[in-house]
Amino acid sequence: MKILVTGGTGYIGSHTVVELQEEGFEVVIIDNLSNSLKEVVDRIEEITGKRPLFEELDLVDARATRDCIKKHHDIVGVIHFAALKAVGESVEKPLQYYHNNIGSLVNLLKALDEFDIRNFVFSSSCTVYGQPKTLPVSEQAPLQQAESPYGNTKKISEDILRDTVNTGKLNTISLRYFNPIGAHSTAKIGELPLGVPDNLVPYITQTAIGKRESLRVFGTDYNTHDGTAIRDYIHVVDLAKAHVVAVNRMLNNATKEPFEVFNLGTGNGFTVLEVIQAFEKVSGKKLIYEFTERRKGDIEKVWADTSFANEELGWKARLGLEEMMNSAWDWELALSKHNKEQ
Repeated sequence: MKILVTGGTGYIGSHTVVELQEEGFEVVIIDNLSNSLKEVVDRIEEITGKRPLFEELDLVDARATRDCIKKHHDIVGVIHFAALKAVGESVEKPLQYYHNNIGSLVNLLKALDEFDIRNFVFSSSCTVYGQPKTLPVSEQAPLQQAESPYGNTKKISEDILRDTVNTGKLNTISLRYFNPIGAHSTAKIGELPLGVPDNLVPYITQTAIGKRESLRVFGTDYNTHDGTAIRDYIHVVDLAKAHVVAVNRMLNNATKEPFEVFNLGTGNGFTVLEVIQAFEKVSGKKLIYEFTERRKGDIEKVWADTSFANEELGWKARLGLEEMMNSAWDWELALSKHNKEQ
């Protein structure tokens, strides 16, 4: 069975393609390579022994999107990752984020409707909760005002999907991620931001290996035990496996509702300083970091109530923070070795 993965050469997308192929699915990747490299397709093949089909195109291009779906009309489902994803950048460039993230979703849904493709897994985010009033946050929590345009695009996308589902022409599972980190155990794929990283862990590993002079910690006056922001960090491989579970749930007609939402996290919150300390422990490296003011768009603290995903999907995050940091460091070391050999 063939699954389409948009954004499949990206960080979470590439790990999900690996898990899908290892489960026996055939995978078609769509990616415009705006924040990833085509060589990731080679890496996926090295890990799995199977090469996914690759289509380089931008989903903002409606005609190209339609033509691609027509070409692969035998797909049985779609996992939609493709989106701009940097919180800070979205504050600076809101129109770019709305144009890209919303426009691409609408184009994709129109094409899927035309060719009667109904199974859709959406890459959502805990940012739809804003700053939750109650922690841990469950799927039933009211959605707060988004703190960033990026978060708002995820909220609007869920609204679009829910309205589309109500027409009876689409089944959707929306997976609300918390903070994915880490890399595949082979160190052949991992988080590879082009340019300066926007996320904490690649900034940590790049600082440790000498690519960055120091790490900036945004905000020291949050209402947390050490003053730095708290997030629920989840290993990207655990996250990827949840997408395979979601796809199988749809294909086995096991969904309870035509639009389902699940939190994907560990249920544990760690501060920025605790993440730094975990990295220092597993790597033996002492990080240079400096404290700076809060970053616009960031929330204070959030972690997941994962009980619904654990019980209903039969899925649970297995890997702990030190395992996440160790795999991220292995990936950074492998990248450094690869770059030196070029």
